[in-house]
Amino acid sequence: MNSPSNLNRRSFLQQTVTTGVGLAALGFPILRAAGSAQNRLVFGVMGLGRGMDHVRALLATAGVEIGYVCDVDEERLARGVKVVSDAQSRAPRGVKDLRRMLEDKAVDALAIAAPNHWHAPATIMACAAGKHVYVEKPGSHNAREAELMVAAARRHDRKVQMGNQRRSWPAIIEMIEQLHRGVIGPIRYARCWYTNARTSISKGNPAAIPASLDYELWQGPAPERPYRDNVVHYNWHWRWHWGGGELANNGVHALDLVRWGLGVDYPRLVTFTGGRYHFDDDQETPDTGVASFDFGKSGVAWDVSSCLPRTGERLPFVAFYGDGGSVTSDGTGYQVFDTKGKELHRGTGPGGDQVHFENFVGAIREGTPLAAEIGDAQKSTMLCHLGNIAWRCGRALRVNPVDGSIADKAARREYWAREYRRGWTPKVG
Repeated sequence: MNSPSNLNRRSFLQQTVTTGVGLAALGFPILRAAGSAQNRLVFGVMGLGRGMDHVRALLATAGVEIGYVCDVDEERLARGVKVVSDAQSRAPRGVKDLRRMLEDKAVDALAIAAPNHWHAPATIMACAAGKHVYVEKPGSHNAREAELMVAAARRHDRKVQMGNQRRSWPAIIEMIEQLHRGVIGPIRYARCWYTNARTSISKGNPAAIPASLDYELWQGPAPERPYRDNVVHYNWHWRWHWGGGELANNGVHALDLVRWGLGVDYPRLVTFTGGRYHFDDDQETPDTGVASFDFGKSGVAWDVSSCLPRTGERLPFVAFYGDGGSVTSDGTGYQVFDTKGKELHRGTGPGGDQVHFENFVGAIREGTPLAAEIGDAQKSTMLCHLGNIAWRCGRALRVNPVDGSIADKAARREYWAREYRRGWTPKVG
């Protein structure tokens, strides 16, 4: 390898990305933390697919420096390094292994956009390393991880925000305030929908691991499985080993909104009927169905059709129904209707990721309340876990409305938690 002194900064950075060598080990200066004269928060970003949206939001947030970008795919990593290098005065360090970021005491916070099976283990490791965490939805792969990551945030006193961005969108906040003020009276029920036109993921075949991919690190905490050609980088969503299906992928956003609007935590009864109806392929999770949640004084239904858009129905993202009318939201705004369907009010506002990151940064710097603090956010994710467990075991689940636990011993034994690869079991403290 050439000496750094014989390379310009850009070419050396590219070589570092390709070889996985850390800059710190080669004598480059350590990044200054938030307590320095510049008072900047130093971030690391893990996962540079969805994580590139994190990168763009952070680059647009005042007082933030991206010190590291991390991905197990060298091609993605090189692109991430270039985007950040072109946008800020100091180039980031490109690493494949999350642990290299966590070892640097100058890093203040981690943004996690890796696959679901990484969310909780990475969050727990980051909290133990003294980092604050912004973790994409759903935040946990299974119910036990939801419990563990909240425990880690509490034990290490870290700010942990989940990426359900609607919690920070101005018009959505206004909608919830209207609901809580009684704009449609007592709310009896909420419905939410998700539709798409996803195609078949096919039946995968064993294949050579791409040269750019560190598949061992991609698997990380998940028990090892041979590489197949239809999993990485996206279709892991539809395999229980790594993902949580459409309910954890998109349902969590809607269920978080309706739980917030209804002012509820855990249900007392959960069902999920449906199936993989559209294609004969490797997808294990349902593409069509309805998950229902009974909270005692109110209820929720989430309706999914991920392979058939149902465009003629023109359904909103969420709808609330009260004695005095209804409130719907689709996108970044909302509408209020009377009992006869006449529109009474419409609220609009911006959306996106940046405002949610700004809230997270404000919480770290100034102690402002997190919009999606992990303890509350994982209550919404738990609805997804409970719905998936109900579908997988093929029966209704009775739930303790105090803590979200289930009494079904067989379902709990089979689906509540998971096994981990040797050396990767999450440790809270």
